[in-house]
Amino acid sequence: MSFLIKCIDCGHLAPYYPTSTTCPKCNSQWREAEYDYEIIGKTLLPKLATRPFDLWRYRELLPVRNPNVSLSLGEGGTPLIRAVNLGMMLGCPNIYIKDERQGPTSSFKDRQAAVTIAALKEAGITEMVAASTGNVAISYSAYASRAGMKLWAFVTSLVPAMKMREIALYGSQVIKITGSYDQCKQVAAEFARQRHLYQDMGARTITSIEAMKTIAFEIAEQLTAIQDTDDTGYPWRTPDWYVQAISGGMGPIGIYKGFREMQSMGWIEKIPAFAPIQAEGCAPMVTSWKKGLEKAVPVTSPKTRIETLATGDPGRSYEFLRDYVNNTNGAFESVSDEDAFRAMHVLAKMEGISAEPAAAVAFAGLFKLIRAGVIKPSDTVVVNCTGHTMPAEAGVLGDNWSRDVKLMTSDQTPQEGLLSALSQVAPERFPKIAIVEDTAEARRLIRRILQSQGSFTILEASNGREGLDMIQRELPDLVVLDLMMPEMDGFAVIEALRAKQETATIPVIVATAKELTPDEKNRLSGQIQSLMQKGDFLNDEFLEEVKALIK
Repeated sequence: MSFLIKCIDCGHLAPYYPTSTTCPKCNSQWREAEYDYEIIGKTLLPKLATRPFDLWRYRELLPVRNPNVSLSLGEGGTPLIRAVNLGMMLGCPNIYIKDERQGPTSSFKDRQAAVTIAALKEAGITEMVAASTGNVAISYSAYASRAGMKLWAFVTSLVPAMKMREIALYGSQVIKITGSYDQCKQVAAEFARQRHLYQDMGARTITSIEAMKTIAFEIAEQLTAIQDTDDTGYPWRTPDWYVQAISGGMGPIGIYKGFREMQSMGWIEKIPAFAPIQAEGCAPMVTSWKKGLEKAVPVTSPKTRIETLATGDPGRSYEFLRDYVNNTNGAFESVSDEDAFRAMHVLAKMEGISAEPAAAVAFAGLFKLIRAGVIKPSDTVVVNCTGHTMPAEAGVLGDNWSRDVKLMTSDQTPQEGLLSALSQVAPERFPKIAIVEDTAEARRLIRRILQSQGSFTILEASNGREGLDMIQRELPDLVVLDLMMPEMDGFAVIEALRAKQETATIPVIVATAKELTPDEKNRLSGQIQSLMQKGDFLNDEFLEEVKALIK
C-alpha cells in the first residue's frame, strides 16, 4: 500500500525509509505516516471479515509495504474484557480492560517491535539499538531474534535482573547503565551515532506510533461487537474515556492517531477523552498540565519504585498529549506508588488479572478520576492493561504472603503429620465478617472488596431474618448490613442485636442506597459504627473503618 511521511512541523511529504529519521526540508524529527484515507475508508472495512484478528488485519494503514508473515509471533488481537466486579465496586458498570498482557512477550510493546522489525527487515537493516526500562527491550529482542537481527539493548541498572536475563536469552547484547532512564537514552544515542546504527527513538519513531494506533482500531471494532445497539449511523463506536499509564507518552500518541484516522475515514463519530496517568514520583506531564504550562518541566531525580515510568524529560511528547487531552476534555492525573500497588491487588483479586506495576498506575488513576467525579457513572471506559507482572515483586506483596508447612516429624504417624501440617495453613483465626444484604450482586461486591484487602472469614445472608439467626449463631467480629430488606429490615436487625448481651457490642456498618430521613438517622444514632452509601465502597473510609472495627 502506498503511503508518505509528513513532517508535523513544515508539512513536507517524503517517501519512507527507516534510516531517514529527520525531515529533508526542515530537519525536524517529528513526522508521521499518511495514507489515502478516502480510498481506505471505503474499501478496508468489508475486507476485515475474512482476516485474522491480529495487528496485520489493518495492514493498509501500516508503514510496511509487504508484511512478512514469517516474522509474526501473533501480535495484536488482544481481548477487550469487561471488568464486571470493578464496575460494581466503582459504580461505573461499563469499564473494559484492553488486555495487552496477552501479546507474545506479555506487553503492548510487542506491537511496536512487530511493526518496526518488519519495516527494518524490509529495508535490509540487520542491527539496531534501543534504550529500555525492560519491556521494549524484551519485545525487540524476541522479534529481532526471529528476523535474524542484532539488538543492542541499553537498560538502566534498576531494571529487574529477571528482565535483563530474558533480554539476553533472546541473544541481544545487554548494556547496563548505572543512571537514570534519560541518561540511558543519551548513552544509547551516542553509541548508535558512533556506529551508524539504526536507533529506536520512542515517540519519534514512525513505526512505533503507527503500531500503537492498532490498539485504537481494535478497541473500536471490539466495542462495536460488544455493544451492538448503536444507532449513531457510524460503523464503529468508541468509549467515552481511554485511560493509560505513561512514561514517555508514545502509546497514547499513537492511539490518538488511530482514533483520529478512523474519524477522518467516517468509521467513528468521536474520539474518546484521554486520561494519561503518571506515577507521582515522576510526573512531569501531569504537574505541567495542572499548572497550565505549554512545555513540560523535567523531573531531574525521579522518585518512584515503578522504574518503567521514570522518564523525567518527556520533551515534545507532552505538547502533543497536552493538546489531545485538552481537545477531548480529558485529564492528566498522577497516583502514588502505594496506590498503584494496591490497585494491583484489587485488579488481581477482583478480576483475575495480574498486571505489572506500570499498568496498575492506570487503574489507580481510574479509581481517582471516578472518585473525583471526572469520569461519570454512565461513561464507557477502556483501560489499557499494558503488561503482565513477571514476577510479582516482594515489595508489592509485602510480608506474610506465604505460609510454611512442615509436613511430618519422625515421632508422628502419617495421619498425625497431615493433621499437624494442615493446622499450620491457617494457624490464627481470621476475623469473621457477616454480610446481610438481599441483593446477590451487592453481597458479591462487598465480599470481593473485603477479600481483595485482607484475610477474612466471610458469612452471608440474603434477608434480615436469616442474617439475625446467622449473627446470633456465629457471633462475627463485624456486620455489614443493608437497611431495606424483605421479612425483616435492617432497623429491626439492629434492634434485635442490641437487645441481647452476646450481640449487643458487635460493630455494625450500614450500607444503603437509600437517602435516609432525619427520623431514620435518629433510629440509627448510637446503634451503628458507620453509615456508607452503596457505590462508595472504593473509598478508603470503608476499608479503614473495617480494619479499625475488627482489631
